[in-house]
Amino acid sequence: MKRDILDSLLRDNKGFLKTSEAVAAGISREYLGEYVRRNGLERVAYGLYMSVDTWADGMYALQVRYPAAVFSHESALYLLGLAEREPSAFSVTLKAGASTSRLRRDGVRVYRVKEALLEEGVIAVLSPTGHPLRAYNAERTICDLFRYRSKIDVQDLQAAVKGYIRRREKNIPLLLRYAKKLRVEKYARQYLEALL
Repeated sequence: MKRDILDSLLRDNKGFLKTSEAVAAGISREYLGEYVRRNGLERVAYGLYMSVDTWADGMYALQVRYPAAVFSHESALYLLGLAEREPSAFSVTLKAGASTSRLRRDGVRVYRVKEALLEEGVIAVLSPTGHPLRAYNAERTICDLFRYRSKIDVQDLQAAVKGYIRRREKNIPLLLRYAKKLRVEKYARQYLEALL
């Protein structure tokens, strides 16, 4: 039954329902619209609905709207447990040439890189409410902070690097490989030499 399928999708996605998943399950857009109205679902982004008893998840809504975006910089630090506080604005990275005006209008910090570097270090993480996101791993995030050090608070940069160094699962050779690709090897080595 169509209603059971949509109920299951809503439950499996912790209170969120994607139009694309409903259509892939054989549900017509008309029936989906009726289901949304009947159940009082709130539209949080194009193609994404949320039940009224669900916690809002801005990061997940942003990921659904921009599937190619990768959470980076301060947002990645937060998702990886390397930030001392939640970022005031989300930070994402997109490939160079991608349109960013809507994101910037929504208060999102947008960084751009060459397409060849966009997927370097991407991992799957969970948002604070348990939804899947794309973010950079710790090594790539630290290198991104070095790369944009003039735009990052010095205290945040130092705290992130110190937190990374204390981690058991750090991978210094990988960090240096990313540093070389992103052309921040000099800064990475200076910080690592001072802290190790």
